[in-house]
Amino acid sequence: MIKILYFASLREQLDTASEELDLPGGVEDLAGLADHLSRRGGAWGSAFDGSRTVMMALNQEAARADSPLRDGDEVAFYPPVTGG
Repeated sequence: MIKILYFASLREQLDTASEELDLPGGVEDLAGLADHLSRRGGAWGSAFDGSRTVMMALNQEAARADSPLRDGDEVAFYPPVTGG
């Protein structure tokens, strides 16, 4: 099982802050997880369809789409942050 956290506008769009999910078969990395989530359709499809930048963290460290996933991992998805 993995824990997934959603932050900022993603949390609002998906109407959830977190969920626990059995690691889906065939999902080996963060890109695969994002694709799996997008196949839920609706708000999930538009959040993870690749048209917007979504940042990712794995076990509280910034991660790339090809970062491998393992049972027990914590994943966070969040929009890019800008500062001034």
